[in-house]
Amino acid sequence: MKKRYIKMLSGLAVGAILGYLYYYYIGCASGTCAITSNPYISTAYGAVMGLIFMWPAKEKEEKTDDEEHIQPV
Repeated sequence: MKKRYIKMLSGLAVGAILGYLYYYYIGCASGTCAITSNPYISTAYGAVMGLIFMWPAKEKEEKTDDEEHIQPV
């Protein structure tokens, strides 16, 4: 369980760093872009995207032999 939180926090941190780097190097010169014109918004958006990307997926349930051979009536 602790491993899951470390993975999620690392995704959050990497996403925040990448969001800021996107603002810094690419950004929006005119200031009209909603996400990339503000470093705080760009960093927060990157952090959320990193967290979503590293969110643990639902584990698949294994089927037993009985469930695989059941046919509908």
